[in-house]
Amino acid sequence: MTELQEVQITEEKPLLRAPGGPDPGKDAELITAKLLQEHGQKHQVETPYGIVTITIHGTPKPKRPAIFTYHDVGQNHHSCFDTLFHFEDMQEIIKNFVVIHVDAPGMEEGAPAFPLGYQYPSLDQLADMIPCILQYVNFTSIIGIGVGAGAYVLARYSLSHPNTVEGLVLINIDPNAKGWMDWAAHKLTGLTSSISEMIMGHLFSTEELSKNTEMVQQQRDILSHATNLPNIQLYWSSYNSRRDLSLERGGDISFKCPVMLVVGDQAPHEDAVVECNSKLDPTQTSFLKMADSGGQPQLTQPGKLTEAFKYFVQGMGYMASSCMTRLSRSRTASLSSAASGDGNRSRSRTLSQSSEAGAPPPPAPTMEVSC
Repeated sequence: MTELQEVQITEEKPLLRAPGGPDPGKDAELITAKLLQEHGQKHQVETPYGIVTITIHGTPKPKRPAIFTYHDVGQNHHSCFDTLFHFEDMQEIIKNFVVIHVDAPGMEEGAPAFPLGYQYPSLDQLADMIPCILQYVNFTSIIGIGVGAGAYVLARYSLSHPNTVEGLVLINIDPNAKGWMDWAAHKLTGLTSSISEMIMGHLFSTEELSKNTEMVQQQRDILSHATNLPNIQLYWSSYNSRRDLSLERGGDISFKCPVMLVVGDQAPHEDAVVECNSKLDPTQTSFLKMADSGGQPQLTQPGKLTEAFKYFVQGMGYMASSCMTRLSRSRTASLSSAASGDGNRSRSRTLSQSSEAGAPPPPAPTMEVSC
């Protein structure tokens, strides 16, 4: 396999300074270094649409993008991503990148309720906050990981700032605006169900809700005791008022970077993600449908998603292709032991098992992988 080369990102418009004056580029580097020393610390960033809270983790690497996450409605970055980013095999990946977790306005832990009449940003405006965040941390490009509403926000940002997005992992994305029938059904449901129950139906599959799994119980408890529930309702309203992304395969409106679409088998958003996949460039898109993962695959199947994400970043030229996670090593060793007398057969079975784990070797064309 040809060795993948690391992508080099250069500044198109270098910072200028007066002779003998301070070096803005050097100052920016010092600011970034100071931010990154405060590992896991929260920062509040002012934007034209309000203040947004970010949390920074990871190790800085020269000329590499930041992994940039955005959570779904009813969650914050802890409840949405901690299970994935604390997974053992994920540590191998994040040690090569800085990770920037974004909490949508008013969604951070301990956030007070917004005053009555507060105009919450639209999802488009949430996307327009991202350049301010990147300027604050002095990063020029990202690999985005978004879930639900957060996936839409990152998708919208990528369409308007394609040169700053090197890759997108979109979990449970619905790129379509609500039609009249959807809008009417949503209004009718609102008359008979609480905001908390509507959000639960957005986050989890019907089967998960009927089984009332531990994860469902935890999320329901979070919503029932949330002091910022009015804020969550505002984020929910913005999500349900989203515009159509107007994606079109072969058209002018499309992603310019590699994309991995992820959805759980029988999840609430399965049809929407399948439709989104049909509108994207098949040479740039991977479609991962995960079995036994419900509506939150990043929480229920972190191992499989980690493995797929590893191959995704390798396909962009980051991390050596020979670098294998513990999951890959254990699968390969097991298969090699079972077929030690037949090298070709062993190799074939290893690749097959790797696909079943949700991790097709890079570069990955459009494919559906049931894990």
